Amino acid sequence: MPKKQGKDKFSFTVCGEFFPEVYPTFRSSRWSRGEEDPLATEMRLFCSCMRWAFNRLLKGTSRDEVKRKGQELFGLNSRYADDARLRAQAVVDSQKELLDLEIEETEKKLGRARKKLGLVMKKLAKAEEKGAPPEAIEKLRLVVKGRNNRVASLEKKLTELEAHREHGTVPRVVFGGKKLWKKVCKGRATREEWQAARKNRLYSRGDETKGGNPNIKVTYREGEFYLSVTVSHLSEKIGEDVLGRPKMSRAPRVEGRLWLPEKHRDLVRIWLAMKLPYTVELLRTLEGRYLVHLTFDVGAAREPDFTKGCLALDTNPDGVALCNINPSGRPEPWPEGFNIPYPANLGKYKGEFQVITYPSGFLYIRVPDLAYASGFRRDYLIGVLARAVVDIAFFLGKSIVLENLDFGKDRLDTNKKFNRMASNFPLRRWWRRYAGGRSKREYLSNSCLPGTRPP
Repeated sequence: MPKKQGKDKFSFTVCGEFFPEVYPTFRSSRWSRGEEDPLATEMRLFCSCMRWAFNRLLKGTSRDEVKRKGQELFGLNSRYADDARLRAQAVVDSQKELLDLEIEETEKKLGRARKKLGLVMKKLAKAEEKGAPPEAIEKLRLVVKGRNNRVASLEKKLTELEAHREHGTVPRVVFGGKKLWKKVCKGRATREEWQAARKNRLYSRGDETKGGNPNIKVTYREGEFYLSVTVSHLSEKIGEDVLGRPKMSRAPRVEGRLWLPEKHRDLVRIWLAMKLPYTVELLRTLEGRYLVHLTFDVGAAREPDFTKGCLALDTNPDGVALCNINPSGRPEPWPEGFNIPYPANLGKYKGEFQVITYPSGFLYIRVPDLAYASGFRRDYLIGVLARAVVDIAFFLGKSIVLENLDFGKDRLDTNKKFNRMASNFPLRRWWRRYAGGRSKREYLSNSCLPGTRPP
């Protein structure tokens, strides 16, 4: 279990869609490209600034210098340029954290590969000594060659990773996605798709002093949500202040309707009425749709309350096992009237949702499709299962305790069957579905409190 982080803050994200309706009437001759609309130009400039800031930060350029030069080179306002720097800094920090984990995992893989190479070499020596058939000897030699190549590949990778750690650098980052870039190299994706993935987002932090978000503002009027996006590259210099900093004209905005899920609208309205800060990320799909991620910081998480006991949960590839725990840490019977209704949104076949209840305080909820369903189907079933677990905890008024499993470094890199099972294991999706978008560390240190539901 990780250390408790009682003072940590956590947030949740509401996903919606933006429908631009009002665009500025003019284009920038300096920053626009062809028939590109102003919003697409702003997103492209922001992504370019983020990639540029990433390279400058790796070279040790100061924050103020990156921010100032970013404004000059990409025509963004001060806040957009600083947001691009922050996103780049987050990438640098994450890569440095992952570097140590990658080295540790590579060392384990190399140890296993060397062990397997030694075993097959001994096997080959015995076969040659006993005069085994030529076909068997040739097959063992091919295995030795393959495992030699595996060891050499891991040794090369480990040397490169350790060199990065020694010099304070990070491995090369592919903005737009390494998988997509490999598809482009193999001709399975177009260069237009690759370019679209590298210029498809715009990010703006919330600001409590500005009453929400100054660059990407959400409003509510006449029963509808609206979004207005500042197009900063269209503002013009009108002078300088007493410190010699440029004074810019008011930037135009792209405005339109914002669709949000019905279940989150009341919460967003309350948030806007209280003028609390919120972070917005705008993403453009290949089809030209604009997806919106609204992130709300809900403050420091409270400590879980175990005075009434807890609901212990054990995740498995095909379902979950639950145990009703009393304050002394022992199982207790389920209360009278306890019942788990069959989810109304399931019903493809009989037995799709199975509940086995034991009077001693144990039960098992089995969803057979979890073990082999496709990714989208599995995500949906996990959501249904998570909702059932939350309802049980809400009925009992108890916190939920999950096990801290991590198969990441325990995989046998040549055991395909176990690797597939571990990859399909739904635990990681459980954290996202049940914990309202919180990470595993945040969730484990801040369990769901009795009488409350995750966002």
